[in-house]
Amino acid sequence: QVQLVESGGGLVQAGGSLRLSCAHSGRTFSTYTIGWFRQAPGKEREFVAVINRSGGATSYATSVNGRFTIARDNAENTVSLQMNSLKPEDTAVYYCAANRAFTTTLGTYDYWGQGTQVTVSS
Repeated sequence: QVQLVESGGGLVQAGGSLRLSCAHSGRTFSTYTIGWFRQAPGKEREFVAVINRSGGATSYATSVNGRFTIARDNAENTVSLQMNSLKPEDTAVYYCAANRAFTTTLGTYDYWGQGTQVTVSS
């Protein structure tokens, strides 16, 4: 069983930064690709970023490329999402999810965290 817990959300002004963390307590963390997704009010959940099992490959949504950075520490069983130059349109609930394959497709992810709220004020 994979249990994921997100943390680090909050309220920040436009142009500011936040660092989200996704933690897993199991021994199999390094065998999973981890993705970040977000869902804004009234919108569908969308892909944000993904990192493969070793941390050697990443992919980003066009809307966040160059502003967000995903990284992982398999020794600590955590994946982080550093978010810089935040915009009001980044406001959403952010979720991390685990998958065996390196993919940006939401529907293929097997395990999800409970989400953390990020609010960017203008």
